Amino acid sequence: MASSRKLHCRGTARRAGAGTKVSRAPTLTDRIAARLAPLLPAHSSILIGLSGGVDSVALLHLLHQFAPRFSWQLSALHVHHGISPNADAWADFCIGLCAQHAIPLHIEHVDIAPLRKHGIEAAARKLRHAAFARQACDFVALAHHADDQAETLLLQLLRGAGVKGAAAMPVLSLMEPLAIRLSCQETPAESLVMSKRPLLADREDSPSLLRPLLHCSRQEILAYAAAHQLQWIEDESNADDSYPRNFLRHRVLPLLSEKFPAYRDTLTRSAQHFAEASELLDELAQQDAAQAIHDDTLAVAALQTLNQPRAKNLLRYFMHSIGAPMPQTVQLDDMLHQLCGAREDAAVCIAYGDWQVRRYQGRVYALRALGEFDRSLVLPWHGEAELDWPALAARLCFNQTQGVGISLVKLRHAPVTLRLRSGGETVRPNPHAATRTLKNLLQEHHVPPWQRDRLPLLYCGEELVCIPGVAVAAEYQASADEAGISLGLLY
Repeated sequence: MASSRKLHCRGTARRAGAGTKVSRAPTLTDRIAARLAPLLPAHSSILIGLSGGVDSVALLHLLHQFAPRFSWQLSALHVHHGISPNADAWADFCIGLCAQHAIPLHIEHVDIAPLRKHGIEAAARKLRHAAFARQACDFVALAHHADDQAETLLLQLLRGAGVKGAAAMPVLSLMEPLAIRLSCQETPAESLVMSKRPLLADREDSPSLLRPLLHCSRQEILAYAAAHQLQWIEDESNADDSYPRNFLRHRVLPLLSEKFPAYRDTLTRSAQHFAEASELLDELAQQDAAQAIHDDTLAVAALQTLNQPRAKNLLRYFMHSIGAPMPQTVQLDDMLHQLCGAREDAAVCIAYGDWQVRRYQGRVYALRALGEFDRSLVLPWHGEAELDWPALAARLCFNQTQGVGISLVKLRHAPVTLRLRSGGETVRPNPHAATRTLKNLLQEHHVPPWQRDRLPLLYCGEELVCIPGVAVAAEYQASADEAGISLGLLY
């Protein structure tokens, strides 16, 4: 077949006249190379999300061809969910495939059990993206394609998603805040997903997501794999139409294709319209947030001055910006009503799922609901740089200082421990001040009420030395040029 095509081209050239060039339709390889070349600088490090299925195998094959031409450095990551009895065989297949192409591969084992209540597909996705966010690379390449785009839009619309949920997946995007949050923790998976704050300041170098196949259909990818005699594995769960995506793929979309053969293009176009609308709403929210959001809190007054649709848009933007899960429409309406309508001294707390939205001193806080804690907790400190503080699901950091903070010399007089508030504590915050009650100091420093009984208090023997972020006892303050430490909480 190849030789007859060459003869046909030569004959066409002769009829067209000497020197005439015959144009060739760009291949899938040509189209993807043309899209990626302007997006990825030379020497970029690209990590391929490799499941072993046909899509990711084709993606690895394509990028392996491009890498020498564009001076890209490739590696791969296979996430071992342990769900299928064939999971070990899939990992072995990926090991062999990457060895064949001399591409470094990392196998990441994850435990889906703690997140199973979110649904198997959602839990697996969260853990995969968290694994991607942990990798040291410039780009994470995923094998999403045009059929995935269409299926995702339909699923989102059936779930009642807004414009952000129905927006198209872009070819290039930033890592989701939740994935970054998950990747920056070292505690069990359940506490990872529900922790209050992402370490975004520490993850500015997190990789971007790249979807090179997004404009290719599933059929084109299968044709490419067949033409290059690629081998791949089949996940048996892909045939189970009890999963919503598989139901659409196997039973709904084939019917849709009979009447609307171009549905992939039209649904992708609609998703792009949603994406544009979402960008406009985000720009509006950014304008409203400029003076309203500070230190991961939102001014209630800003919500009260806006009409309801615009206030809801700002509240959604605020919650998304800190990585909080998005509430249902009814829940969001209730939040807005309570935040804006409750009396000023009311202790507003709206729970949804494992999260809470609270109001304190005219500010909105969104945080993971804090669980029970051991009120008798006492932790010794022996000079560690960090200690976990379970009462706040936080980490206590001990930072070295000079001439400020707590005197290290004075801390050697007795054992140093961290304790919880028991009531009646007092401290003198500076040499020229009177002794103050801890209760008054916490109020003056605007420590939210739900944190006051959970704060770590540093003691030297039986003397209260420090309340992180609030005060250091005058008797223990480091003098000029004296080595010291300061305490901070990392959520």
